[in-house]
Amino acid sequence: MRQITIAVDSFKGSLSSYDVACAAEQGIHSVVPHCKVKKISIADGGEGTAQALISTLRGEWREVRAHDPLMRPITARYGVVDEGRTAIIEMASASGLTLLRAEERNPLLTTTYGTGEMIADAVRRGARHLLIGIGGSATNDAGMGMLEALGYRFYDCKGHVVAGCGARLERVATVDASCAMPELKECRLEVACDVKNPLYGPQGAAHIFAPQKGASPSVVERLDQGLKNFASVVNPTAAEAEGAGAAGGLGYALQAVLGARLRAGIDMVLDAMHFDQIISGSDLVITGEGRIDYQTVMGKAPSGVLQRAKAQSIPVVAIGGSVEECEALQQSGFAAILPVVSGPMTLERAMQEDVAARGVSRTVEQIVRLLNLNPKRHE
Repeated sequence: MRQITIAVDSFKGSLSSYDVACAAEQGIHSVVPHCKVKKISIADGGEGTAQALISTLRGEWREVRAHDPLMRPITARYGVVDEGRTAIIEMASASGLTLLRAEERNPLLTTTYGTGEMIADAVRRGARHLLIGIGGSATNDAGMGMLEALGYRFYDCKGHVVAGCGARLERVATVDASCAMPELKECRLEVACDVKNPLYGPQGAAHIFAPQKGASPSVVERLDQGLKNFASVVNPTAAEAEGAGAAGGLGYALQAVLGARLRAGIDMVLDAMHFDQIISGSDLVITGEGRIDYQTVMGKAPSGVLQRAKAQSIPVVAIGGSVEECEALQQSGFAAILPVVSGPMTLERAMQEDVAARGVSRTVEQIVRLLNLNPKRHE
């Protein structure tokens, strides 16, 4: 066996993508010491995407003063690669639900302004290719706050300036782009988005996502009407586009106003790191995530890795903290799908870093032995 590529998503709450890869490498080398191992940090466009790309592409972090969903000053960060020409932005860093206490969640008040500040900082400093992850939002403002931070201005029917947040969507009567950052026209935006919801309506941002952000039924209805009004002013036809309702409508603003391309998260990530080239020549690819179930084959990281490897006829084995038996997994095309737990134990113990790492190493060691990879066996 000449080369194995390890491309495993993080075991959330236990091991980072890189930690899993290191543990797997140890298992490989315990059987085949001279096997070339490529360790690739991956993510599916959600939490950890910037870290994965920075690690794989040897980028760096940048910090920026910004505002959280309730407009409190914070320090957010985003990644840059390719000598700063490409920025990797996770909107949750400034506009995420985890930045709020449970009692603070209120999509009438929250804003994506901080996300706009991160984009503006990256563009001012020379980035012209932006990779944006929009998972984990605390907002339902249709990206109005983000656009405000980028220089767009919104007015009500009396000509008063309207600041971006969910409650004010219903007041927007006109939009002025004359002060928007001119550099935005030079930028190419790619957005990791795995939902297909429209901006408003029964399957829209408010009805589907706002309740988990603190919205009551009456607030949901108000937000939905606000989204409809906002779209009627900005770009009515774009409201029906797939993904317009993502991240409380941030997907809408990114597409309709900034011309972004919404893509499956794992495809955006793998293309950015030139994954097809990385795995070329590999004899085996090991992938996986913390929990492998029917959702794994619905666009999550391991399924993206599987499709890329299959295109090059490279076998793929998946490992996970737990594995659910289901027909979709059996028919997916993985050569094998294996849990890393050694036996019955509590979830708390299974997720302990040292226990999980030993489980990964042991499982990968057995994979290598089972595949008869040790060249000494044939000498």
